[in-house]
Amino acid sequence: MTDAQTYFRVERLLADYARAIDDDRLEDWPDFFAPDCLYKIISTENFEQGLPLGIIHADSQAMLQDRVSSIRRANIFEDHRYKHFISATQITDVEGDIVRATSNYQVIRIDVRGNAMLFSVGKYLDVIDLGGARPLFREKVVVFDNERVDTLLALPL
Repeated sequence: MTDAQTYFRVERLLADYARAIDDDRLEDWPDFFAPDCLYKIISTENFEQGLPLGIIHADSQAMLQDRVSSIRRANIFEDHRYKHFISATQITDVEGDIVRATSNYQVIRIDVRGNAMLFSVGKYLDVIDLGGARPLFREKVVVFDNERVDTLLALPL
């Protein structure tokens, strides 16, 4: 059984992570990850078949920082924002300071005119290191259930 403090720290990390993206504090986003992390967005179909190809694959915090730089300086896309809804978090394994957790997520995309649409639905598969001053993602695998991905996948999920 997982103690309440561990569960709270995992839930707080997920909430803070979503809030940073939703509040357009993208420069803070890489700080939620360990230096040698994995961030991957992959379809349910590829994930279930054990196929490694995702639509985003970053294997270090430096790659996440580069992604933010490209979002801010190089990518051209219609301005929009997200609202994350994360639920049903379960801690599936604890080994020392390393916690594995699964959560459901929904991301609503809001365009410049204020129109909102369901953008992405799926689950987070997280490996979280609780050993430091604050929790950090060692792995965040975003498995999306959508059949297709909108071309505006610029911001992190």
